Amino acid sequence: MATSHTPKKRLLASIRVFGLPSDRAKGRLVAGRLAFRCALGPAGIVASKREGDGATPRAELPLRRLWRRPDRGPRPPTLLEVRRIRHDDGWCDASGDPRYNRPVRLPFGASHELMWRQDGLYDLVVELGWNDRPAQAGRGSAIFMHAARPGFTPTAGCVALAPGALRRLIARLGPETVLRIGLPPQKLRGGRR
Repeated sequence: MATSHTPKKRLLASIRVFGLPSDRAKGRLVAGRLAFRCALGPAGIVASKREGDGATPRAELPLRRLWRRPDRGPRPPTLLEVRRIRHDDGWCDASGDPRYNRPVRLPFGASHELMWRQDGLYDLVVELGWNDRPAQAGRGSAIFMHAARPGFTPTAGCVALAPGALRRLIARLGPETVLRIGLPPQKLRGGRR
């Protein structure tokens, strides 16, 4: 039986992101029959991601969980684990720190991202499984799927969608969904895509 937080639509087994030949910082996200514009890092999609290179990693990534600002709208329907963003949430991007590429509590002495942002980009954030089990120093951190800036300007290496598209997509995501960035389509077991 579906709950208020359970999607009624069929969950996606995989979603794909590919860069546009005309602008490597822009791309398309294909999710079943849906396709959305997306912003990528200014360096485009690369096979060898490094911290601070402005690139989006070419990889197949699991979706770890959804982070959400509770003051910026209702909880979206999803089967992903959901974590409420708090004022003191951060994400360590200091490659020499033992907490590298993990959530941290603020104040935090090393370099970090703020998860509670005023610009709306992190109102809904899908945490992607990049360089996290275990994290390797310098391979990149804080690779998320989040809301795009107006004009789809480049991210620091994340995948960013229009807020409405992001909300629509989240309703079709679950813990088994994988994000394939810069990789060709793959036939999955049972014919699911």
